Amino acid sequence: MNTKPFIYGMSVEGDNFTDREIETKRLKLNFENGINSILISPRRMGKTSLVKKVISMIDEPKIKVVYMDIYKCRTEFDFYEKFASSIIQATATKIDSMVENAKKFITSITPKIAFSPDINAEFTLSLGIDKHRNSADEILELPEKIAKERDIHIVVCIDEFQQIGEIPNSLSVQRAIRSVWQHQQNVSYCLFGSKQHLMSNLFYSRKMPFYQFGDMFFLKRIPTDKWVPFIIGRFQHAGKEIDEVLATKICETVENYSSYVQQLAWNVLAVSDKKVTENSFNDGLSATFEQVTPLFVEQTANLTTYQLNLLRAICVGIHSDFSKKETTSLFDLGTRSNVPKIIKALTEREIIERNENGIFIADPLFKLWFKREMM
Repeated sequence: MNTKPFIYGMSVEGDNFTDREIETKRLKLNFENGINSILISPRRMGKTSLVKKVISMIDEPKIKVVYMDIYKCRTEFDFYEKFASSIIQATATKIDSMVENAKKFITSITPKIAFSPDINAEFTLSLGIDKHRNSADEILELPEKIAKERDIHIVVCIDEFQQIGEIPNSLSVQRAIRSVWQHQQNVSYCLFGSKQHLMSNLFYSRKMPFYQFGDMFFLKRIPTDKWVPFIIGRFQHAGKEIDEVLATKICETVENYSSYVQQLAWNVLAVSDKKVTENSFNDGLSATFEQVTPLFVEQTANLTTYQLNLLRAICVGIHSDFSKKETTSLFDLGTRSNVPKIIKALTEREIIERNENGIFIADPLFKLWFKREMM
């Protein structure tokens, strides 16, 4: 088991997973009762950690959970290959039966198992699925066929599901997937991803095939009163002390974004002596900025002057009415007709987001960095 006090940049588990009691209970109930689940939230809110937490809690022998990440899928048949190979791997009782099972359930394939030179490493299964030999329906029906034969329920968890919206002919692919999945009685799906606006496009619009496909979760930020005892406890576990005021400051500085809370807490712990001080907090924050600066420089490198200026306007507290003459003039946003184009471009890059109170910078650490480096 990982004994690091704080984990960031990857899914967390065990003692590093905090709160989410309500979401955990609800998602587990969905898994156990065959309810489709959709998770949408900003990045770094812990969607993957939540799903893996629930997977670890499923102890019913007749429920088999399959997890896959389709981030690298760029075409329809990239997805089908990943989908089928993940299901075959997760439902086979032993490696030797994988090829046999693949051939049993899917026609015209050339399955291969590749092992890493490291005997302790994972293996990979490739099926050689091809658009000229295999139909979409045949692949999409795979989990239902397996579940029926084995008298089990299969929960298919698909991470980075927004990639479905990015592949060529996406709308027809979505229709094909929905038309098969919606009739399955022995399979349910948990779909989630890291790009909020793309996920929202897939599931919120009445015009889209996946509209009302399942139980919608919108993960909110873990509240400070849940984070503070967790932070204090993890510092104590590491033999150090942090008071409630500075633990609260860690949360508020990064606006309670789960991954950033863990990252900043770790950096503060790393530079502190036995007791955290205001100086060691500031040193930890500086270390965090050093870690994220290369990424943020890359994110801003190709932004236009107008786009940078709109970010500057947001940083000084303007969140609406960007087309007003005084705003376009003060921040040099070009013509009024140019403003919607700027907003659209920054939204698609997920640098800004819109909520009921206006338009805001999506990433709280990016906002702090931008105000320090670009204002």
